Amino acid sequence: MKNLPLFSMDSINILFRYFGEIEWQMPVMWLIGAILIYLAIKKDMEPTLLLPMGFGAILMNLPTPLQQDAAGNLVEAEGVSEVLETLYNAGIANELFPLILFIGIGAMIDFGPLLSNPKMLLFGAAAQFGIFFTYFVASFFFDIKDAASIGIIGAADGPTAIVVSRALNSNYIGAITVAAYSYMALVPIIQPPVIRLITTKKERMIRMEYKPAAVSKTTRILFPIIITVLAGLFAPASVALVGFLMFGNLIRECGVLDNLSQTAQKELANLVTLFLGITIAFTMKGEDFLKPATLLIMGLGLFAFVFDTVGGVMLAKVMNLFSKKKVNPMVGAAGISAFPMSSRVIHKMGLKEDPQNFLLMHSTAANVSGQIASVIAGGLILGLVQG
Repeated sequence: MKNLPLFSMDSINILFRYFGEIEWQMPVMWLIGAILIYLAIKKDMEPTLLLPMGFGAILMNLPTPLQQDAAGNLVEAEGVSEVLETLYNAGIANELFPLILFIGIGAMIDFGPLLSNPKMLLFGAAAQFGIFFTYFVASFFFDIKDAASIGIIGAADGPTAIVVSRALNSNYIGAITVAAYSYMALVPIIQPPVIRLITTKKERMIRMEYKPAAVSKTTRILFPIIITVLAGLFAPASVALVGFLMFGNLIRECGVLDNLSQTAQKELANLVTLFLGITIAFTMKGEDFLKPATLLIMGLGLFAFVFDTVGGVMLAKVMNLFSKKKVNPMVGAAGISAFPMSSRVIHKMGLKEDPQNFLLMHSTAANVSGQIASVIAGGLILGLVQG
């Protein structure tokens, strides 16, 4: 390659050619990236994910650098897209990053509130209704593999969305991932109006007494092992997702790996999240991302998320028809997988209706059950489509 003077005609020609490669999709993607960065910094919405995703979207939509070869011809030089592609193939194409992240998530989760009140598992199951309903609706617009991948957005679980869409070789991995993580970040904005729309003030003021049963260390250790075995038997396609999540939780609960547990919760989870966020931007190339299908996917993802919330609330309403001890329907909405954002949102809504109504532990139990249910739902989706 020639070394060109800064203001030579060749260098000016390269500069003009470089700017000539800017297409209309690129500035639009710069704007989308800037919005994600704004939401991360200004609104504190999942900053560890949205900030690297936003910056990565800008990186992926810069013109390809040019250079002059020995013969004097202009050729494309290696750019940042090649670097992101290497990371993508190393960590996302083989599902490595999402699965390692599940170890960190599992190490963060305390299943104690759920083990004290196992009926909360029902809310985790009910709050996956939107996934399968959206799968059905999306199948009218997309082929089966894409419809299934779009439906899983309703889990509000980014790693699960990545794993499912990758395993099904969806054509819209970028849009699906952005939608999944965006709606995770927007839980405090989306869930409250939906909940208020389908509940009465009287229902939102229902108090739930919290008397946790003692949970032995043996139970805490056996729980992740049993859940993994059950997932392997009844939803085999989910066993990798569930297994890594439960392995992280076993590290937390075993009591002899405290240093590893802290590392998984902090350094490991943060580092993998950082790489995951910027690497997924490889799928956000403007000409592929800015299509009518992307807007439809974002809309269907919101549809799935809303109906997951509705499914959990409606189950609580049905349970109250037959139970003497009433369940605050808002707790059912925490059955989605957005942990711990959803449980905090429900707790704050309860305090707003009644300053003495503490729903945090109940909503946390429903929320961690949703974490389990979402990965099992992802496995069931894979089983349905691949089977």
